[in-house]
Amino acid sequence: MSKTFVDIGVSLDGFMAGENRSPKNPLGDQGPAIHNWMFVQKAFWDVHDMEGKGEKEDNDGDLVRKVFARTGAWIMGKRMFEEGEPNWPEGMFKAPVYVLTHEKREPWVQKNNCTFYFINDGIESALKKAKVAAGSKDIRISGGADCIRQYLEAGHIDEITLHIAPLLIGGGIRLFDGVDKTKLNFNIINTIHSPAATHITYAVTRQ
Repeated sequence: MSKTFVDIGVSLDGFMAGENRSPKNPLGDQGPAIHNWMFVQKAFWDVHDMEGKGEKEDNDGDLVRKVFARTGAWIMGKRMFEEGEPNWPEGMFKAPVYVLTHEKREPWVQKNNCTFYFINDGIESALKKAKVAAGSKDIRISGGADCIRQYLEAGHIDEITLHIAPLLIGGGIRLFDGVDKTKLNFNIINTIHSPAATHITYAVTRQ
């Protein structure tokens, strides 16, 4: 049975993005440093069809490959899409992407089975479409924070993996701000340590 999951990097002080986010400053000040554990991996560049980059090939890289292999569809918020649109290489998601937005826009078709669909009628509609597209694979709720929180609050997240980077950002966007802690339970199902990050996977259930 397919799952709906979150796989996201956070700083040690709980931020998933820094301050001053914009398309010219994706993830905000110091935000990209949260993902340094991933950027040094050969696997990260390989899955984005940029072979020959990345000097490491270890367990952290295996995590990158597994996430892309399991994902049959993606859901993201408008702000994440707006930051990524001018910066992402074509076809990087290798699966359909459903963007939550009020903007009415025709699907943006790219290579590698990557088409962006712009969903104007809410999170339930996006999830329903993503499940059909994913088939037996999983659906990744990609971000930003508001998008993830909406799906958490609605009880649609089965699993969360946090890649905790050993750095302090000090300001920006925290993943769990505003989430009703009385509605959710988190149980650790896997922990992987590396010199660059700690990777913790939680099963999510509603109280």
